[in-house]
Amino acid sequence: MDLDQYIRFLMALFFVVALIMVVAWVMRRVGMASGTVRGRARQRRLSVVEALPIDAKRRLVLIRRDDREHLILLSANGDLLIDSAPAGGFDSALAKSADTAPAASPAAPPAAPPAAAVAAGSQPQ
Repeated sequence: MDLDQYIRFLMALFFVVALIMVVAWVMRRVGMASGTVRGRARQRRLSVVEALPIDAKRRLVLIRRDDREHLILLSANGDLLIDSAPAGGFDSALAKSADTAPAASPAAPPAAPPAAAVAAGSQPQ
């Protein structure tokens, strides 16, 4: 092979790589890449909060949608919704229940008689 053929090969390779990069950039600018919402003014309504692999075939995923959190088990056999709760989870639910609970103080146990009265009362008269 001649040096001229190597140079042509490298120029064609660089041209193809540059063309792929330009197409990817245009797709991202138009909004066709990675399922993003078109327009920068809108906030994302869906996000993955946490993912925990259980084993090789199953994983737990916590997803936040608007003001709700969903715990989903993903597996090869199918997906299962385990729990759905308001965003903020357990801590905010406890705070809400504490706010709505009546403010009744627990009943105080009856006062114990003084030790001298107990000792005097224990003797028969």
